[in-house]
Amino acid sequence: MLFLPAAALCCLCSALVTMAAEQLIQDGPTMTRRVGEKVSFTCGGINQCSSWIFWIQRNHAKTFKIILAIDKRDNAISSNYYNHPQKRDFSVEINRNGCELKAQKVKSDHSATYYCACWVSAPHSYYFVFGSGTKLSVTDEQVVKPVVSVYPAASRAHLEGNSSLLCVASAMFPPLVQFSWKRQKKNGGEPEELPPAEGEQLELRESGRTIAIRMVDGSDSDTYKYSCSVKHEGGTVEAQTQQEVPAPAASCPPEREPADLPALQPADLSFQSQCRVKLLCLLYTVLIVKSLVYCCGLSLLMILTNKGASTNCTHAD
Repeated sequence: MLFLPAAALCCLCSALVTMAAEQLIQDGPTMTRRVGEKVSFTCGGINQCSSWIFWIQRNHAKTFKIILAIDKRDNAISSNYYNHPQKRDFSVEINRNGCELKAQKVKSDHSATYYCACWVSAPHSYYFVFGSGTKLSVTDEQVVKPVVSVYPAASRAHLEGNSSLLCVASAMFPPLVQFSWKRQKKNGGEPEELPPAEGEQLELRESGRTIAIRMVDGSDSDTYKYSCSVKHEGGTVEAQTQQEVPAPAASCPPEREPADLPALQPADLSFQSQCRVKLLCLLYTVLIVKSLVYCCGLSLLMILTNKGASTNCTHAD
């Protein structure tokens, strides 16, 4: 497989990651610690792993390095082979909650994102699965919960029978958050969680705030009110108000032929439409970068595995 062209290998890696039945489950998106404090990262869902479980560090230089690996069959730990410069700072064990990476005393250079990963077997093949990652910040700054607000967002989606809502999280530290949505009938009843967005939500991160735009069915404008909540290291924060979905604009037949319509000038484009185009471009860019990162991480692991196998064969000879 290592002899495949780079482009084909990247496409294959992306496909294999997508095939995962389950994603490995990690802690929240961020953790904040002071120098000298303890830290532990938990990885759940390891039942799907075939043998080795890896803990991988992604530092500020955006490079992936394996810290430790543990064989779930006999709990054997391997660190010397990967030769991570911080390997002695960490320990790893398997317990009833999953696989856990620990550091008794964190240092400033431990600030990085930590991923668990493993090989999963499938009929006639194996594929590699990553957890979502947890970013560790070693700093003296205090954790600050976000301020959350939800608004209606005007867009061209209204003309297609859909509507959109905008949720803003601001003034938080660390800056990483996860959005979720609830809806409640206007005549009362218990709030219900909306399923994951799955392509119906765009996120924009900028200095001091993160914005999520969620597409919803405009036909629910007379039935439901919506609210958003934000999962943060400091706790989960819900918007203090519920927002009604704007009713979609009614579609009317044109009164004249398209050729008779005046040409739209750039000034006629709404600010919201321009933002939507930028958000879509940003989303596609992030997806491409994420696929490339997975490719590079998987290629590195495969190279290291083959190198180890070759070394073992040489020693056997």
